[in-house]
Amino acid sequence: MFFFDMDGTLIDSNRIWKDVDREFLARRGLPYTRAYYNGVAHTIMPKAAVFTKEFCHLSESTDQIIAEWMELAGQLYDRVPIKPGVRAYLRQCRAEGRRMAMVTSSVPSHCHAALAHLELEKYFERIVFAHDLGLEKQDPAIWRHAAELCAVRPEDCTVFDDSMAACRGARAARMRVVGVYDGYFAADEPEMRGFCDVYIRSFEELLYPLRKA
Repeated sequence: MFFFDMDGTLIDSNRIWKDVDREFLARRGLPYTRAYYNGVAHTIMPKAAVFTKEFCHLSESTDQIIAEWMELAGQLYDRVPIKPGVRAYLRQCRAEGRRMAMVTSSVPSHCHAALAHLELEKYFERIVFAHDLGLEKQDPAIWRHAAELCAVRPEDCTVFDDSMAACRGARAARMRVVGVYDGYFAADEPEMRGFCDVYIRSFEELLYPLRKA
């Protein structure tokens, strides 16, 4: 069973959230710092809102913070680009009879908008939303839950993700991990290369060469 992350793995959307974070903080005269990035980059939106409220000493409620983030993100997921090699690799996996599902920290509405725009939903038999479960992807429980939903053993699963935290969670659940490069987590590349079973800069690296007739 193959489990794919979405943001930063299949689609080039992490830049959206960096821009959202910068604008959100700028509206309050606050800088975008490494400490803030570390607090929001690896978690689900409700927990990121709690962190933001406490870290920035804001009077707004977490619901108001989330609403502003959603407003700033706007309709960007309706036109977010797919990453190189992804569509071809998903087709290749389907041709091989691979079972595929998605495990994502994305907000469901954003996820469905992106998948509809890019016509990718047909490749996945199930989408598991960390947002709905209240779990972070660094927690092995979400990966065990995904395996259980798909009626497979965790050790028979491979996870594709751009986040070091998510890869650690999947490995703790006894899954194989393929680290995927994304500029948002570029600083983690050396650590991911040493940790993951496989590390790729692009899904084009996993495509079979075309056979000559």
